[in-house]
Amino acid sequence: MTSTNPVTAQIIAQGVLPLYFNEDAEVSIELMRALYEAGIRSIEYTNRGANALANFKAMKKASDSNMPDMQLGVGTITNRQMAMTFIDAGCDFIISPGLVEEVANTAEAHNVIWMPGCMTHTEIIAAEHMGAGMIKLFPGNMLGKEFMASIKDLFPNLIFMPTGGVDATKESIEGWFKAGVAAVGMGSKLVSKNIMEQKQYAQLTADTKTIMAIIKECR
Repeated sequence: MTSTNPVTAQIIAQGVLPLYFNEDAEVSIELMRALYEAGIRSIEYTNRGANALANFKAMKKASDSNMPDMQLGVGTITNRQMAMTFIDAGCDFIISPGLVEEVANTAEAHNVIWMPGCMTHTEIIAAEHMGAGMIKLFPGNMLGKEFMASIKDLFPNLIFMPTGGVDATKESIEGWFKAGVAAVGMGSKLVSKNIMEQKQYAQLTADTKTIMAIIKECR
């Protein structure tokens, strides 16, 4: 398992990649700030709403001013136009839910790390040929830890991260790391609907510190 760039190195170092979307720009920024307070320096903001681009730009401005070492990536990118829009907005990395060659080519042309969602051996091989920086095992709840454990020896030079199917428990997290992943992606199991609606930023910071401590113990 290797890391060849600062983006994937940071994700591996923190062990968890938080991902979320919120319609409100200020809430999106405060969630990012709460994660930053916990020690997170890389997050995925998912492109899943009408305000995603405007919010991302506001988050990028806030991070550049007050969190300059934050790597801000964008997820749910499914075509070249989406990729270019967020590259122009300053994203540090791009994540796709599937294997999209035009996104891979666009990211490579602009020297931006691309991480595709894969769920078959064929997709993983294709992703490697396309220069993927990390493989997102998605949906992780369908693939499971056993799938990861069974393929890790086939792809010794690739870095894997499951998204979906990772619970905020030691049992779940430890199981994935033992199976061979380099990090885990966590959305609603970390940045929950309740935390967003109730603006429980201190709780998010505390929960994230707990997750990172579990990961450190598991390694």
